Amino acid sequence: MSIAITTGPLRVTTRATDVASRWLTRHSVGLLRLSLGLVFLGFGALKFFPGMSPAEHIAGTTVEMLTFGLVPGRGAVVLVALVETFIGLSLITGKLRRTGLAVLGVALTGILSPLVLMPGLLFEPDTFTPTLTGQYVLKDIVLVAAALVVAGKALTPHSAG
Repeated sequence: MSIAITTGPLRVTTRATDVASRWLTRHSVGLLRLSLGLVFLGFGALKFFPGMSPAEHIAGTTVEMLTFGLVPGRGAVVLVALVETFIGLSLITGKLRRTGLAVLGVALTGILSPLVLMPGLLFEPDTFTPTLTGQYVLKDIVLVAAALVVAGKALTPHSAG
């Protein structure tokens, strides 16, 4: 049996790693929740102003398709704006957190549905490389992963997440 004695730079590195680990454990999910909320709030708010959001067309078209035309055109975009703004505010403030996360779960289905509903708009037909719109939708996979982490923490009993 050997006993490792840490001295000098190794000891400082180990201590710094321990401090960083404790800080990250306490704060990283909360910061992820806040940043996710800011993304949803910011992009949702843009959709209230015609022509301001680069995702306005795809958001409106997706909602029209998912509602079989019951929520058309500008109404579809405003609905997305309301949903995203509510999600953002709930994540930032912590108010109605579980409701916001439930709405987020439904919204994520809509956010990623263009991958199935409109692949021709998202990928170049000859090379299957993503278009600019496709890149916009594909980056939303990161939002899904972030939402899963935040929801996992928030739904853990006795969690402040």
